[in-house]
Amino acid sequence: QVLLVESGGGAVQPGGSLRLSCATSGSTFRSYYMSWVRQAPGKGPGWVSGINGSGGSTTYAGSVKGRFTISRDNAKNTLYLQMNNLKPDDTALYRCATGLGTDLERGYWGQGTQVTVSS
Repeated sequence: QVLLVESGGGAVQPGGSLRLSCATSGSTFRSYYMSWVRQAPGKGPGWVSGINGSGGSTTYAGSVKGRFTISRDNAKNTLYLQMNNLKPDDTALYRCATGLGTDLERGYWGQGTQVTVSS
């Protein structure tokens, strides 16, 4: 069993920044590829970013590339998402999850933290 709890969301103006955290429990955190996904009302989940177990390889959706940075601290069993230059379209519930693609769909998911970007 893997438990994931997100934090760090909030309301911010366009151009602002937030740093999200995903605290996890479980003995095999280091072995998991981790992803951030987001979901706005009326839309399905959209993948945002991913990072491999060691933290040496990262990937991003085109809409956030250059603005968001994913990282992890395996010693603390924690995943992070630094979000800069936020846009209104970034408004969503942000969730962390294990895996990528099919593995993500079948993996463990947190309940999410809300990010709202508006002027």
